[in-house]
Amino acid sequence: MALIEIDQVVKQYQDRNTAVRALDGVSLTAEAGEFVSLVGRSGCGKTTLLNLAGAMDFPTAGIVRLDGQSTTGLGDKELTRIRREKVGFVFQFFQLLPTLTAAENVELPLQLAGERDVRGRALERLALVELDGLADRYPHQLSGGQMQRVAIARAIVHKPKLLLADEPIGNLDSASADVVMQLLRRVADELGAAILMATHSLEAAKITDTLIRLRDGRIEERRPVAA
Repeated sequence: MALIEIDQVVKQYQDRNTAVRALDGVSLTAEAGEFVSLVGRSGCGKTTLLNLAGAMDFPTAGIVRLDGQSTTGLGDKELTRIRREKVGFVFQFFQLLPTLTAAENVELPLQLAGERDVRGRALERLALVELDGLADRYPHQLSGGQMQRVAIARAIVHKPKLLLADEPIGNLDSASADVVMQLLRRVADELGAAILMATHSLEAAKITDTLIRLRDGRIEERRPVAA
């Protein structure tokens, strides 16, 4: 069974008196441990697709299933539970809290969920992204690449089944971008998370398993990425 299944999804917005289709009949699946890149120009529907996959929004038509469960029609409480337990998010802008250390930022999702032993689990994830030696540093003491690695550790601290990454290397230099992409590959391989990543970078997409090219809200190309 696919971990994430998007079936003939349409997402339509109203722009004044005009209906705009951000997604038009999009279907895709991703298995546990599969790394999928979504490429295409700005406005092609990549971020909209991530929002639907992560239960942040509802489709106008079609079905989104996460871990075998349709998210359509669920209430806010259940959607919040699904996001908290099964989904991790990584953004272009790191969204770290400046008054918290790296470890404290990573701990935050666990604290909000009422979990115990949050420090130990946070340090495990910082070690996975090779930042365990910087656990007590604040965001302003870290480079952009290091901040994004903290953000990845925070996104995976609760062992999500699905990781959504929206332009995760958009603000990074090439060396930092390479490190982040290798770490995302490691998350898929070692933790078994399915990853959907929106990116403008075809170079970054080379490390993924499957490339999906979107154009005007539709899938224009779908192919495996050569090893």
